[in-house]
Order: sequence, then C-alpha cells, then structure tokens
Amino acid sequence: MAETTKVVAKMRSRAGKGGARSSRRDGLIPAVIYGDKQAPVMIALEPKSIERELHKEGFFNHRMEIDVEGTGYAVLPRDVQVDPVTDRPLHLDFLRIGPDSIITVQVPVHFRNESAAPGIKRGGVLNIVLHEITVRTKPADIPEYFEVDLTGLEIGHSIHLSTLNIPEGVRVVSRDKNATVASIAAPTVVREAAAQAGTD
Repeated sequence: MAETTKVVAKMRSRAGKGGARSSRRDGLIPAVIYGDKQAPVMIALEPKSIERELHKEGFFNHRMEIDVEGTGYAVLPRDVQVDPVTDRPLHLDFLRIGPDSIITVQVPVHFRNESAAPGIKRGGVLNIVLHEITVRTKPADIPEYFEVDLTGLEIGHSIHLSTLNIPEGVRVVSRDKNATVASIAAPTVVREAAAQAGTD
C-alpha cells in the first residue's frame, strides 16, 4: 500500500473559468474535490506541492490528504489537464474518499529478475501486454504495484493475470480473467526465419 501524500491548498471563492483564471494569475493551480455524496469544494494548489507528485509512478492511485485552510480531505487524483505547450498542470480533479469507499484504480506492473530468465539471456524479448492492471478495492487496500518474477522463464512463456499475487480485498477488473500480462517472445531474427520457412 502506498503512503498518503499531504498537500496544502487554499479555498477558491469563485467557480468556473473566471475563478480558475484568477487562481492561475496568482500562480496557483485550480482544482476541485468532489464525490462521496458531498458538495464539490473549489481549491487552489501551490504548484510545487503537486508538480513533483505528478511525475511519480502511480500518481492516480496514490492517496492524498489535502489540507484546505485547516480542513483535511482524503482524496485520490482523478484527472489532470495540462498545457499542451509547457506540459504544466492547468486543473486537477480529486475524488473525495471515505474508509469504506470502493474505487477503481490502475495499478502498475513491475517486472524483476530479467537477468535470471534463460529466454531473455538467449535473446528473447520481454513483450509487456499490460503495463497497468485495473482493480476495485478500498482506498487503504490499493497495492502500490504488482510484481512479476521472470526467474526461470524461457522463450514462449507467458505470464497471466491468474498467476499474479492479488491481495485480499482487491478485485481485478478484466473481461478475461486469464489475460496475458507479458510474454517472452523470440527475437526478431528467429521469428523472421520461422516465417520464411513457412512460406517455402
């Protein structure tokens, strides 16, 4: 489970585009906290407090505690609008969460021990099909990542959803419960030779 990041924000008195522009003129990033059957809260964030978080892996499944002038809100980032030229955030949406909220998030997949996979040593290529896996769970149970151990895998081996270690209370959202997460594919030269052999 990921740690909770703490962020400080100010209340934004005006909603809509005018209020957002006013916040940007003050050097702040406009944002909104919504959900959990409560009224939306318009806020403005210090860029430094959020920009460093934006570039971290799994930004959208990291819980945050936003302090808005003394009132704390437990949230998950839900959307970021960025400037197409500068790539800086223009507006953020945060989903308010309670301890019993059930939410859908994307959890990154980490692969380890590539050097211990005979198939990769012999020139095979790790073909990643799912970089992230969608799950439904309570905020406190969100996994930081799923880990796939490649030790001992040969060319032609596949890793499927069903082989992952899914923590209790976490449900994978997938039409195919045995979808392929990754496979070790033959190197291009081998594949091309096989294709040529098939056409002879």
